[in-house]
Amino acid sequence: MSLETGDSVTIEYVGRFEDGSVFDTSRYEVAEEHGLVEAQENEEDDYGPLSFTVGEGDVIEGLDEAVVGMTEGDEDSVTIPPEKGYGEFNSDWVREYDPQTFEGMVGNPPEVGMHVHAENGLHGDVTAVREEFVEVDFNHELADTTLVFDIEIVGVW
Repeated sequence: MSLETGDSVTIEYVGRFEDGSVFDTSRYEVAEEHGLVEAQENEEDDYGPLSFTVGEGDVIEGLDEAVVGMTEGDEDSVTIPPEKGYGEFNSDWVREYDPQTFEGMVGNPPEVGMHVHAENGLHGDVTAVREEFVEVDFNHELADTTLVFDIEIVGVW
């Protein structure tokens, strides 16, 4: 059965940047080989096939579209441009805050690299700390990045 919108699918995948370096995978062995496994117990539990319903927006658009027409057992490598991945960089999503206001909201002094969660559900990273402002970038860390996914369809229902 060829996959269509509304079908449920389970895939194994390896996500790479255009230079070939791996940034994510469902396969523990690949994660271990590429230094993605953190030193913690049960790290194998963090890896495994990904299941989603095609067309429901559970995964990035390019991956959702890539599985349409595939069948169980099929493998493919797909290149996903930023607009079908995590979006293009949006300068409007880089915000500046007064340092005291920022510390009051977050509860800690600002540091470059600090990850913050906004009340509106957005996540961002502090990219600059100056005397007059704190800069927080709310773009996804993979914004503006072309991604390559090696996918294998391991289940369709």
